[in-house]
Amino acid sequence: MLNVHTIPAFNDNYLWLVHRSDDRNAYIVDPGCAKSVIDYLATTDLNLVGILITHHHNDHTGGIKQLQQHFNHKLEVYGPSNEPIEGLTQQLSPNAAIYIDIPSLGKTQVFAVPGHTLGHIAYCIDNKLFCGDTLFSGGCGRLFEGTPKQMLKSLNLLAALPDNTQVFCAHEYTLANLAFAQHVIPHNSKLNQYALKAAQLRSQNKPTIPSTIALEKAINPFLRCHLNETQVAISSKYNIENIDNIQTFTILREWKNQF
Repeated sequence: MLNVHTIPAFNDNYLWLVHRSDDRNAYIVDPGCAKSVIDYLATTDLNLVGILITHHHNDHTGGIKQLQQHFNHKLEVYGPSNEPIEGLTQQLSPNAAIYIDIPSLGKTQVFAVPGHTLGHIAYCIDNKLFCGDTLFSGGCGRLFEGTPKQMLKSLNLLAALPDNTQVFCAHEYTLANLAFAQHVIPHNSKLNQYALKAAQLRSQNKPTIPSTIALEKAINPFLRCHLNETQVAISSKYNIENIDNIQTFTILREWKNQF
């Protein structure tokens, strides 16, 4: 069984510390802040042995060097081979999805999910998906480097995972995402119920993450671009007829950028 510890960082980042329940060797996902990781580890009996990186943005990679120094350069650092990331010891270059065996963690599925950045990857271990800034609860990442077609393909790849897959994204953006989603698909009852639950969690300063693939398919408009509900919303707002999935996603992402 994979245990996941939540480490908040900066204003809204989540760093995920993961380990097997029968193993004290742990990995940290996207450590933008080394101090947050070191301080948290001091409260546990876990031994940090590695780092999993999803993409090159500094709020996901900024702590690599300090963590390597703190742990005498003994950490294995996994990450995408085609992004400018210093400190990688294991470069990954999946075309779509590959399996690798990570010491202490075991069988890990690695997905290429370009869109937010061109080399963005995601990790799935025991039905727990660590997807960086690709899929958020109720939303998706901005397209800083990739195309709408690439991002939609990446989201569809993740949406095809089993419904019970837990989604561990890297930011607490849920309330803002749901406010936009309710603007787009206001009559989605599951979305409206989830928005109430998420607001209650945040009022108690609790994370809304993890979500699940089943929930995201039910409430996230960016995973529902193929459905009439979302396409009608786009067609009505922008007075476009015969809209397809990619057009729906492209316009939806631009709409969210300006929301």
